[in-house]
Amino acid sequence: MLGIPRRYSHFVFGIIQSGLTSLIAAGVASFPAGSPTLFVRHWMVSWLIAWAAMLPVVLLAAPAIRAFSLRLTQEEREPRAGR
Repeated sequence: MLGIPRRYSHFVFGIIQSGLTSLIAAGVASFPAGSPTLFVRHWMVSWLIAWAAMLPVVLLAAPAIRAFSLRLTQEEREPRAGR
């Protein structure tokens, strides 16, 4: 493994998540391209632009989204023994 300290896991997660999401979205958007060569070229350029745009959004929005999701949910209580 790369040996990245665990305290940076949020950034690693954001990089992977934004890369995968933008890769799939760019592929879907590029699908109507004519030839396979044109499709791959369009897909890669679109993906790089989308990733560059989404990476800061994901890294900055993820903590707020996590905090909001924690406010919308609650801890599950474990059933008591003997009941």
